[in-house]
Amino acid sequence: MVTISLCMIVKNEEAVLKRLLSGVTDLVDEIIIVDTGSTDRTKEIAREFTPHVYDFPWQEDFAAARNYAFSHGTKDYLLWLDADDVILPKAKEKFLQLKKTLSPMVDVVMLPYETAFDEQGNPTFSYFRERLIKNHAGFRWEGEIHEVITPRGNIIYGNAPITHQKIKVADPERNLRIFEKMLAEGKTLSPRHQFYYGRELFYHGQEEKAATIFEEFLANPNGWSENKIECTRQLAACYFHQGLEELGITTLFRSFLWDKPRAEICCDIGAYFLGKQSYEQSIFWYTLAADTSRDDTKGGFILGDCYGLIPYLQLCVCYDRLGDREKALHYHQLVGKINPNHPSYLQNEQYFQNKKETP
Repeated sequence: MVTISLCMIVKNEEAVLKRLLSGVTDLVDEIIIVDTGSTDRTKEIAREFTPHVYDFPWQEDFAAARNYAFSHGTKDYLLWLDADDVILPKAKEKFLQLKKTLSPMVDVVMLPYETAFDEQGNPTFSYFRERLIKNHAGFRWEGEIHEVITPRGNIIYGNAPITHQKIKVADPERNLRIFEKMLAEGKTLSPRHQFYYGRELFYHGQEEKAATIFEEFLANPNGWSENKIECTRQLAACYFHQGLEELGITTLFRSFLWDKPRAEICCDIGAYFLGKQSYEQSIFWYTLAADTSRDDTKGGFILGDCYGLIPYLQLCVCYDRLGDREKALHYHQLVGKINPNHPSYLQNEQYFQNKKETP
């Protein structure tokens, strides 16, 4: 069985660090904690679980800190987690099975990362991340922010999800600050950084500047296709927020340059036509979304509700608006099979009940 070093970077994580470490001690063979300047009990908590606690002065560079943490790992594979991540009980069973069966010929193990959830705790937003990295194989973290290890060699996809359970709000200015520091120092943004810089600008309400950066990214031949598909959604939102509806909707169609229609894109297009009360067109796109196969292994961001729940909810609305009660009720019932406790389902259930009682 392979051995695993958990290598983490932390700062002021006393509220969550024990929760994580107590849940993974039976999964890993070594714990490396690199502290980047905590002023709370983080290091004290870390030392309850490992003697391998190191200091690393924060340099506004996540890759540098992660590479330093990885440099201390001595086991066959290096695992990275953030302090506000957890491995839930069902995932632990899958992780242990993965560890028992993992071939030492594997270079990178990709695992699902779940970061948003519905009322019942079901994941609604997820994507694969490089999670277990073969040690002493020349892998390096890259990027001051939104750091990444580029997977290569023998790559496999596992089914043990890592769950992100944040309990405090991170510094909302940090990411944008790091990007603007990079630019002030004369650095050229990589295609990946162009994409994420545009997102930060959009999140900070700078839609015009964000749109310019997104357009530059889409024109960059070296950008990753998955980022380009997601970029069209972000860029379209920039244009819609500026009242540029034609640019917004045509930008969504640009996503088809990089792959067949994704459910997320189809839902966005369906929502546009629903807002225009163009119900037949909206039905076309929501039907396509509902019929689209989900493929997490491509590495893009996955909005799980777009592959069933949202299309069925909106198809119910569209057919009801068109007066087709039978089809509207059909899609309403499909929603109930997916999530009978969803607020929209419960509201629609009352709506249909009232319709039934009305002569």
